[in-house]
Amino acid sequence: MRKWLLGLTLAAMPFAPAFAQSMPVATFLAKVDALQSKGAVALTSSDLGLLKDEVAAAGKSLREERLAAAAAGRKPAYCPPDKGSMDSDELVAAMRAIPPTEQPRIDVRSALKALMIRKFPCPA
Repeated sequence: MRKWLLGLTLAAMPFAPAFAQSMPVATFLAKVDALQSKGAVALTSSDLGLLKDEVAAAGKSLREERLAAAAAGRKPAYCPPDKGSMDSDELVAAMRAIPPTEQPRIDVRSALKALMIRKFPCPA
């Protein structure tokens, strides 16, 4: 039984990041506010890297989801252009638009996905 459980755990390890919940929007925004209050010193803060990594992981996950949907013949949730861009101010503004009572329950990945759907709708 232990060997079977250990084997199952080891087999599932590569998939663990895919199932991990990303940071709640409320936490993300609290860290953004703290960094903004630090001014130029924020560039040396470990939280800056943490926030960048959070957005990068959410973006990677969403890209993989979109490509998998397209490969399976399903319509993706959003259709970004080949050379699209989004700056951090746009992302933070979209997160701040989420009602404060909902921010603790919505994660960064979901907020980014909602923004991508609004910004890059797929043609009908």
